[in-house]
Amino acid sequence: MPDFKPGQRWISVAELQMGLGTIMRVEQRTVSVMFLATGESRNYAVDTAPLTRVRYGPGDRVRSIDGWEMQVSQATELDGLLRYQGVRDDGSQAELPEGLLDCDVRLSRPRDRLLSGQLDHDRWFELRYRTLQQLNRLGHSDIRGLIGPRTSLLPHQLYIAREVAKRYAPRVLLADEVGLGKTIEAGLILHQQLLTERVRRILILVPETLLHQWLVEMLRRFNLRFSLFDEQRCADETDGGYDNPFEAEQLVICDLAFLSNDALRRQQALDSGWDLLVVDEAHHLAWSEDDPSTEYQLVEALAGQTGSVLLLTATPEQLGRAGHFGRLRLLDPQRFHDYRAFLAEEAAYAPVAELAARLLDGHPLDAAQKDQLKAWLEDVSGLAREDIIDRLIDRHGTGRVLFRNTRHAIKGFPRRSLHVYGLPLPTEYADVTAHPCPERAKGDAWTAIDPRVPWLYNFKLDFRFR
Repeated sequence: MPDFKPGQRWISVAELQMGLGTIMRVEQRTVSVMFLATGESRNYAVDTAPLTRVRYGPGDRVRSIDGWEMQVSQATELDGLLRYQGVRDDGSQAELPEGLLDCDVRLSRPRDRLLSGQLDHDRWFELRYRTLQQLNRLGHSDIRGLIGPRTSLLPHQLYIAREVAKRYAPRVLLADEVGLGKTIEAGLILHQQLLTERVRRILILVPETLLHQWLVEMLRRFNLRFSLFDEQRCADETDGGYDNPFEAEQLVICDLAFLSNDALRRQQALDSGWDLLVVDEAHHLAWSEDDPSTEYQLVEALAGQTGSVLLLTATPEQLGRAGHFGRLRLLDPQRFHDYRAFLAEEAAYAPVAELAARLLDGHPLDAAQKDQLKAWLEDVSGLAREDIIDRLIDRHGTGRVLFRNTRHAIKGFPRRSLHVYGLPLPTEYADVTAHPCPERAKGDAWTAIDPRVPWLYNFKLDFRFR
């Protein structure tokens, strides 16, 4: 533990720009230091204070607070305080107590610190050396970026993240059921892609209600500072000198509807160029051969010029098979180019899936299944079971584009139960039930109010984990 004495001169290794500090008060656990060069004071814990004692030796030049300088010939210490003896520029002998040293001394450059004898303890060099060695090991790790975030290391999430992140330009549909962590999987992937410098600019498109959820999740779990872009932010960046406001930041979260409905901002987003595109709640992207939605057209244009694309949805077939095909088409337009051909292929998925399941479970194949396997893959002699499964995945079905986990397959998650609580019937609903309004004019959106409707509002849903 350092032996602090009032009047001693020390420098803060954490704030070298403040110059020489003077010990003002020493208590049992704290020490107070005044830095007169900046007029600031600091209180430190005695045993962890980032302070280094200033000691000049023979041959060093020192300056007093009055402005005169001398060359030190020797230094003596009395009651913990130093006194320097030496020769001034005019040749006269002089003595300078350390308390009268000039406070405005900069020792921020390595050369200045070396020449003045301000050397760190060897343990700090060892710590830096071991830190650099550890960083080098982590930089060569196959799982770099996947275990650093503040998340639980769940096997199904790590498996998907590793399978996707190891691809040069991943384009996948993450379709886990609700609650299994699609956002975490996407965060793991983009975090790894950023650390390995495969991508630099990321655009995340989400519904307006999820903007802040994504912002907080990326910051809290992955320490990624995304910026929210709306019309006000775009206008501010334009006023600040940016012709294209989306070029002001590298990591951007934006409302999908905002971009879709504003032609100027949509074109600016397209012109700015992105390395990775993430679209949450992708089941809202309505597609048909004749009339795709505005949101779909925007994502299609962005995906067409972006190398990596992640689509997230818990209900990939919510809008039917056409909607599902439309999302696959965004990821791989060459593979999924014709909707009718896709439907024809889909009819043959069931036997392929059944055969793959038997291989995954380690069950032997009967003669008919072996013949079918040869018809699909031709020569499979000499191939390991894992290689056969990989070939089936690549040649049939959605291949490596779609990843989906279900609660039935992933064990250990809490089961959701529905609890129904009866609520009193509001007076307004009771009046409507007793006196339904007459039929409205033809062409109105409503024709009549059905007295059976109010019961729909007579309860609330409470999902609890147990």
